[in-house]
Amino acid sequence: MEEKNETLDLTPFTEKVNQLKNAIGSVIVGQERAVDLILAAILARGHVLLEGVPGVAKTLLAKMIARLIDADFSRIQFTPDLMPSDVLGTSVFDMKTSEFRFHAGPVFADIVLVDEVNRAPAKTQSALFEVMEERQATIDGILHPMSPVYTILATQNPVEQEGTYKLPEAQLDRFMMKITIPYPSLDEEIEILERHDRNARLAKLEDINAVISREDLLQMFDCVERVFIERSLLRYIASVVQQTRNSKAVYLGASPRASVALLQSSKAMALLQGREFVTPEDIKTVAPFVLQHRLILTAEAEMEGHTPLKVVQRLIEKVEVPK
Repeated sequence: MEEKNETLDLTPFTEKVNQLKNAIGSVIVGQERAVDLILAAILARGHVLLEGVPGVAKTLLAKMIARLIDADFSRIQFTPDLMPSDVLGTSVFDMKTSEFRFHAGPVFADIVLVDEVNRAPAKTQSALFEVMEERQATIDGILHPMSPVYTILATQNPVEQEGTYKLPEAQLDRFMMKITIPYPSLDEEIEILERHDRNARLAKLEDINAVISREDLLQMFDCVERVFIERSLLRYIASVVQQTRNSKAVYLGASPRASVALLQSSKAMALLQGREFVTPEDIKTVAPFVLQHRLILTAEAEMEGHTPLKVVQRLIEKVEVPK
């Protein structure tokens, strides 16, 4: 029998998470699942790609979460004419010292919101490759490390294709999760309308105070690392990922990076549920969002109307759940 790690005191963690969710609920109606997934990805030190049609509060949700964490925040609006130097920064010659001085770009922050990430061309997208994977940027031969809490929250519109560029698979693989922001339910939309009809003083971002410090976030990272997972569940994760490589509907399956992302995000999800150990349900909850953007379907599967999300959900069901 495997021994668990020493017992974690989850009380402070749970209090902070509840404060986060309550603050988000004061501005955003619904979207509880998306909020849980985003928080799980951040706690697992992963980057997030938010996808949804215009008007479903993708950008507002990302800005809200960034506002609640007492950390440096920056926003980059990706456009077709954006250059890598606009993202990373550039070296400028200082006439007084006769030396080049590096002026950091907006990517140098703790939490970076990349709005409409698919609107920039491949040359600019490549500027994110190193910072997303290694959390550092090499500019003019000099290495610039990012902060320990460095996180990218990116948004994209799945419908409008004019003036957009398909994200490279290598970049998609660097996002821990791709989360779809759905339309609100009927009751949720009624609540949105009621808030506006009452002209209720809707909470504004500038009125929201941070509830988590950088130190709190670093402690939460440590808690995630200490969450216990049985060896049988490690095998379960590996088996799920293997299924994506063996399916006839999938042309390109998930990589070992996906397995690690699935492990870390399931640990974070367990903590968000108030547990210090992972269950199969934690893995099944995060797996579709960790895997869907990493798969390339065969032409036959696409013609039959399959989507990566549906394929992943079907493949998960094929794997026997450990008892």
